[in-house]
Amino acid sequence: MNLVSIRVITDDITRLVGFYERVTGVPADWSTEDFAEVRTPGGTLAIGSTRTVGLFAPGAARPADNHTAIIEFLVDDVDAVRENLSGFVADFVTEPTTMPWGNRSLLFRDPDGNLVNFFTPVTPAAVEKFAR
Repeated sequence: MNLVSIRVITDDITRLVGFYERVTGVPADWSTEDFAEVRTPGGTLAIGSTRTVGLFAPGAARPADNHTAIIEFLVDDVDAVRENLSGFVADFVTEPTTMPWGNRSLLFRDPDGNLVNFFTPVTPAAVEKFAR
């Protein structure tokens, strides 16, 4: 088994895709006007409009209603990324903070309120974990 992607459902796909293109620096690959993917070497963030939900199971997903998942991206220098996002990201939850497990993390919300964590391993154990 292989985890391929995480999909976020939104009422405003153009806004959300544009946000993720800006914060990641990765251009999205649009399959249709209702579905795009931001592909990174480690995984894909898929973004679908609410119109796609009906294709699976009507009402099964609600946009801007996530209170459990955090979308995480490994970055080279979380402090530099924080500076780059200043004036663009409207809702920083925490400033760069070194966590007990060895990652320096920046937590913020996307325009739909989803939590996003950009992190950089900083302890030897964390660096080794993500060097694989």
